[in-house]
Amino acid sequence: MQANKKFCVKVYGCQMNVYDADRVRTVLCSRGWEEIPEENQFDADVVMITGCSVRAKAEQKVWSELGLYESSWQKNHKPLIALTGCIAQRLGEKALSRFPYVRLVAGPRHIGMLPNAIEQIEAHPKSRINLLDTDAREFHALDFDSDDITIKRENKYKAYVTIAHGCDNFCTYCIVPYVRGRFVSRKPDDIFAECEMLIHDGVKEITLLGQNVNSYGKDIGLNFAWLLKNVAQLDGIKRVRFVTSLPQDFTEDIVNVMASEKTVCPSLNLPIQSGSNHILKLMNRKYTREEYFAKVAMTREHVPELGLTTDLIVGFPGETEEDFADSMSALEEIRFDLVHSAAYSERDGTSAATMTGALPVELRLDRLNRLNELQDSITLSINQNLQGHVFEVLVDAPAPKGEGLLQGRTPSDKVVIFEGKKSLIGQFVNVRITQAEAWCLHGELVSE
Repeated sequence: MQANKKFCVKVYGCQMNVYDADRVRTVLCSRGWEEIPEENQFDADVVMITGCSVRAKAEQKVWSELGLYESSWQKNHKPLIALTGCIAQRLGEKALSRFPYVRLVAGPRHIGMLPNAIEQIEAHPKSRINLLDTDAREFHALDFDSDDITIKRENKYKAYVTIAHGCDNFCTYCIVPYVRGRFVSRKPDDIFAECEMLIHDGVKEITLLGQNVNSYGKDIGLNFAWLLKNVAQLDGIKRVRFVTSLPQDFTEDIVNVMASEKTVCPSLNLPIQSGSNHILKLMNRKYTREEYFAKVAMTREHVPELGLTTDLIVGFPGETEEDFADSMSALEEIRFDLVHSAAYSERDGTSAATMTGALPVELRLDRLNRLNELQDSITLSINQNLQGHVFEVLVDAPAPKGEGLLQGRTPSDKVVIFEGKKSLIGQFVNVRITQAEAWCLHGELVSE
């Protein structure tokens, strides 16, 4: 037991990083470690930083963060740093050579080895462990055998469950296959057992996670629609969501489950990435604009209350003004509820990074601003049409700003802020929408 040892966890990036970090902190706490908050991180024996490498900005943020420990290290030789996640897979060896306090690096496929490795560097502070030397083709999972373990997480009522690791699609702009490895589905029994554990612990909403959840089961003779239906029918589950979907693998049987299972939320993130067939081909996205539009129409026919979000990149190498216009028209025709947009940034190791036709950064940012301005107006219009409607909301936390305000999400995944007592957190309440903004809705409680 490490009864007097303290650790801190800092997560940058996607939900999968959050999920992985929660599992490591769960094991450390079960072994007697004490977790301390970020504001006290310099009092920790070990700080685990889990970082993203998908976008350059996220990577730069983690790299800058590592420099903050120099002064503490010079004075106290603590804390020791464990760098994990996608950024460690990409830059871990560089971090080991540059920062003396980085004592452990581990990629996403080594999560099952992390708790023991963290204890090892704490027990032997002069040691350095590079788990990147481990065969990356083998995924080292971190599953829990004991029913007594409660998975630690930020939100008591909502939880993520990873159903697959890695990706085999090799989109030309994306570094994920190189840092998270090839696609591997988790065993369904392990997924069901984890969901049941979470439900028993009071979780009311589970989000199934994967780089492309729709591909689940292809490697083990199953499919995602089957998994989604079985999770949705677990005793005690109230809401089920899933991210992220891949358009070419998003099929009608998945939509049928969304339409027939009341616990599956009518929300969908379906990344389009570009509205131009020319750019989609350069990106190695295996669908056309027309095929994407058809799948959206099919889904809305079966799930009319659908909340639809997407991911879209502007300024990809070779993108002409006509290609960009195709993306703008896609927003106008489809009318997404929300768009996660980004200006293209080169990622070393991807084929797009060496493509001809790179656009000036200023042009990329100009197109991003133009696209965001259009989408903000669309989102605001959609949200304003919801004024006066009543939605069932899972109250998940106090609102980040405003005394006496709570926040939650509608089934279609829209953030709602309203007045209420903290005792309502974790409950489902009915809220009437009174005001709309582009990024959230405001409402008032409706008495039963």
